[in-house]
Amino acid sequence: MELGDYQQRSRRTAEYPREAWLAYPALGLAGEAGEVAEHAKKAIRDDAGSVSSERREKMSKELGDVLWYVAQLASELGLELEQVARDNLDKLLSRQRRGVLSGSGDER
Repeated sequence: MELGDYQQRSRRTAEYPREAWLAYPALGLAGEAGEVAEHAKKAIRDDAGSVSSERREKMSKELGDVLWYVAQLASELGLELEQVARDNLDKLLSRQRRGVLSGSGDER
């Protein structure tokens, strides 16, 4: 599935208060990302860092929720997911070519 198609089709399921057009998807994204992180933490704590097929499936579902919130936030901001993805990859490849992939700071 293409990112643009996903963004457009997922938009049909976006039901939240219009006055919370920015906060709702941003907070939802943070919450779902936290659930992914929680599964990673439990894999480390409970399973010596291995990921069972059951945990992988749960993480896949949570990652789907992360994707949904990213798509809604992008839509609310008037952004196309495909362009966001292209721009991000261009940024990372530029950092890699310049030898600054590791490190911190957005403008490196």
